[in-house]
Amino acid sequence: MRLFDRGGSISPSFSGIIVRAEEPDQGRAALGGVAAAVEIAAIGKSHMETILTGITTTGERGAHIGNYVGAIRPAIAASADPGVRSFLFLADYHSLIKSGDAERLPLATLEIAAAWLASGLDPRKVVFYRQSDVPEIFELQWILTCVTAKGLMNRAHAYKAAVAENEEAGEDPDKAITMGLFCYPILMAADILLFKATKVPVGSDQIQHVEMARDIAGRFNHRYGETFVLPDAVVGESSAILPGLDGRKMSKSYGNTIPLFAPAKELRKLIMRIKTNSQEPGEPKNPDESTLFAIYRAFATPEETAALRKRYAEGIGWGEMKQLLFEYLDAHLAPMRAEYERLLASPEHVERALREGAAKAREISAPFLAEIRRAIGVRSLDARR
Repeated sequence: MRLFDRGGSISPSFSGIIVRAEEPDQGRAALGGVAAAVEIAAIGKSHMETILTGITTTGERGAHIGNYVGAIRPAIAASADPGVRSFLFLADYHSLIKSGDAERLPLATLEIAAAWLASGLDPRKVVFYRQSDVPEIFELQWILTCVTAKGLMNRAHAYKAAVAENEEAGEDPDKAITMGLFCYPILMAADILLFKATKVPVGSDQIQHVEMARDIAGRFNHRYGETFVLPDAVVGESSAILPGLDGRKMSKSYGNTIPLFAPAKELRKLIMRIKTNSQEPGEPKNPDESTLFAIYRAFATPEETAALRKRYAEGIGWGEMKQLLFEYLDAHLAPMRAEYERLLASPEHVERALREGAAKAREISAPFLAEIRRAIGVRSLDARR
């Protein structure tokens, strides 16, 4: 889970993590939480891998090609493996922390869901759902809130950064800080603990989320008995990162993205804006220092990449390279773009896929929440039930 986007703004959002989880014999799936992929090696009679990706629904214009390369494509590739169980959810309640635009939220949800489906996600092979359609997550969030120390939330990086920013500006420390921002790590913990994740490989800047989930789970288990698996953070390799138009990491915070489904005319215009050095045509160029080459390589085969590397050594001109990249990307993305536009025009198809996914998710979450309720004493007064 990521606390900040790379632009430095407070972004309590999901990023991809990899989770290894226990799967009990009764067949409950392990589910970890949180914008690349989550890999869970299940320990149970099936020993089946489960991949989970939590997807934010904030931001304008949906996904960009960096999202596709770093998160969407790897998760979809993994989901195609018959030995893998994949869960993908749209974290729409997390998005409420950053966005108060009630009109924008459903559109953003549609855009992100359509982006994944158009990119090749098969909802028959995955559990693809909207967070808000699984009420067990939010009931568990309240239960966990009641055992979470306020001091733990005081240490959350996003909250501390917001306080520091206010203090530096001479404002009240808690100006414009909502309880959503303050408590969102508990919602993230619910996403993780509800599905018994045990190993959570993350980037070094994301370890705190797992530590908080572990602390909350430990407090609950101490009070009510062994219920949750305590997740362990494992720092792993980061997902693929594409440079943006200006050479920095592609991020909406920097305004340097290439939308995944930009029309051909806009795609060409953006590629022509990509920053290059002043080397002339005919001068040998270093492909490993070229944003154009990095983007091409992310989509090309090894053979195509090797051939282009040779052309760099021969001194390909920047204008020629930009046109080559445009034509290559446009050919690659055009079929997905057409499907994306079709889905945007038929939101009922996307809605049906999400609701069917939520039904599958609740087959897992509802029985476990029933166990949690019994553990805390919220149960029927009729002993026969």
